Formats: sequence, structure tokens, C-alpha cells
Amino acid sequence: MQDSRAGELQDTLPELNEVWQETIGWQPTEAQQQQFQQLYQSILVGNRQLNLTRITEPQEFWEKHLWDSLRGIQPWLSSLDASDSKSLKAIDIGTGAGFPGVPAAIVCANWQITLLDSTRKKIAFIDSLLTQLNLRNAKTLVDRVEAIGQERHYRDHYNLALIRAVSAASVCAEYTLPLLKVGGTAVLYRGQWTEEEQTGLDRALAKLGGKQTFVDAFTTPFTGGIRHCIHIQKEKPTPIEFPRAIGVPVQKPLG
Repeated sequence: MQDSRAGELQDTLPELNEVWQETIGWQPTEAQQQQFQQLYQSILVGNRQLNLTRITEPQEFWEKHLWDSLRGIQPWLSSLDASDSKSLKAIDIGTGAGFPGVPAAIVCANWQITLLDSTRKKIAFIDSLLTQLNLRNAKTLVDRVEAIGQERHYRDHYNLALIRAVSAASVCAEYTLPLLKVGGTAVLYRGQWTEEEQTGLDRALAKLGGKQTFVDAFTTPFTGGIRHCIHIQKEKPTPIEFPRAIGVPVQKPLG
């Protein structure tokens, strides 16, 4: 019995409401906390069959997956309870194990979130996860972002695109901007942010019809990890040649 209880405690996420409030100005409801816990447990189970994440210790999972995911959408969290809070269509590109899209779907119940990944096994896992969590505001899509960026059902369709450090910033801009409506926003989740990446992104944005609105620099609350969220707004329609064919943005970045 002692071993069993120890295992249960080890797999329990910390609540840390004060840290949420101090660092983001928001904190989860009791129901959302329960969904976070269920998400964590499901990831641990899924990890036995799929290589979902190396981050499995409770506090590290809280910081590097939950907190990090929601810190990127902090500007939207403050209006969630407002009477004029609007529904928006969001896409999480390269969602992997479901971050940042699944935590966003838990917290932003009025959003419609598409979780995109090219790995069918991961999407199958997320499908089961969405069912377990009863998240009806999220759906999955198995495809390459270069492909859907040229399809009329997805191009110019979203208000918000989230992309978590899958490639160089200029490449992420080419992935996200074709999917956004004019006036929509892309949030690029980064670690370090260098002058070289800034220069490359500026060059890409000039070709893609976007502008950088601000760089949100911060550190994670426990390990002090350096993070940057780069916010990009789509100012005008992206030329039809973008995104280029599958693999080309990575091989030949615009920047």
C-alpha cells in the first residue's frame, strides 16, 4: 500500500495557483485543474507506447508544458471572463503531444482549436485524449502545414496560429501567415532569441505580408529558463506562392 500511495503522489501535479496568478495574472478553476491532472496522467500512459515527451516529473511537466503553453497566450487570458470575449479559430502547428493546443483548449472553452501534426500515431493519441478530457472545442488534423496552407479550407481561415519552436523563426512565419486571416496573429514560441533570427524573420515577413508586433521575453518560474514569444500580425494577404512545397521552407529559409 505504501508503494502504491507513493506512486500516486509522484504522479500528482502541483496546483500552484499563486504562481499562476503572480506570473500570468490568471489561475485555473478546480475543473480545469482536474483536466490538467487527467492530461498529465494520460501523457504518462501514452509515453509507454509513444515517444511523446521526456518531461514527466510533475513540477517540470507543470512548468515546461502547462505553464509554458499558457504563458504564450497570456494576452488573451485576461479577456476570457469578459462579456465581450469572442470566440476565435486557432491552430496549433506541429502539436506533437498536444502542446500548446490542448492546455489552450482546456482554458479557452469558447475557442475552436485545430491540432495539426504530420505523425498519425500522435494524432491518434490526441484524438483519444480529447475524448477523455471531453474537449469538444478541439479537433485534430493529420497533414503537413505546407500542404494545408495551399488548401482553401484552411488558408486565410484562422485568427490565431501557435507554433512551438519547430524550426527557424522565418520558417515558422512561412508556415503560419498563409493560414491566418488578415489581422490574425501568430505566436512563435522560442527559447533564446538572437539578432540573426530577428534579421531572418524581418526579411521573411517582408515577403509574407506580416509585421512583428512585439517580442515577449520572460523566464520560467522554477528553472529560470529563457523564453521568448514572438508575436506576428498578418497585415495583408500572403502571396499565393507561400508556403512553398513540402520541405522547401526548411531547406531554403526566406530569411
